[in-house]
Amino acid sequence: MAELNEGARFLESIGAEEHAKLREEGRVVKLARGQLLFSQGEVHGGVWVIESGLLRTFYVSAQGREMTLAYWTSGHFVGGPEIFGRGRHVWSADAQAPSEVLFLPGTVLRRLAERVPQVALALIDGLVAKGKCYSALVQMLGTRSAAERLTLLLEIMAETYGRPTEEGILIDRVITQEQLATMLGTSRQWLSVSLEKLRSEGVITMSRHQIIFRNPTPSGRR
Repeated sequence: MAELNEGARFLESIGAEEHAKLREEGRVVKLARGQLLFSQGEVHGGVWVIESGLLRTFYVSAQGREMTLAYWTSGHFVGGPEIFGRGRHVWSADAQAPSEVLFLPGTVLRRLAERVPQVALALIDGLVAKGKCYSALVQMLGTRSAAERLTLLLEIMAETYGRPTEEGILIDRVITQEQLATMLGTSRQWLSVSLEKLRSEGVITMSRHQIIFRNPTPSGRR
């Protein structure tokens, strides 16, 4: 999971003067929770660097079915893979919490990458991390049952957002069952039944606002 943070905070690679110039050429955008940042099919203009908040990338099928691809936190950028502003967006992004992002036009970002090698390397690291994330998602959807995907997702969340307690690993992040269902590509009804099954087996304990993972094990196996 630590690999997903490679490429985050790439703007820290440049000096204060360069950073100030970059912000002058960029544009700060404030987003309310649930506000759409960009939609699949729209023309690329550049990338958005998350300065605060939480953004989600997701895909919508021709039938209108929505699948969450990933959540991105402060320091990461969204808007790839065409980071230099070519082509069209192949997925969408919205804010899952009040957020502030810095929009960097593709032409500006390309010029910065050509001048500052550290930024170019950080961008590559970020794209590699995103590639690994989406590759893992495809593999999980193609090779694991929905029940296995749920257990694996809980393990990942416990590792990423977990806080040890006497009862187990508290997933210290508010997430709705609807959000979990879209991440798994299942219905909310199926998810509710499956979470209740895991609760009855003693794998998790649940309240309205939290999940405690009691028996985390590697690679989605119990």
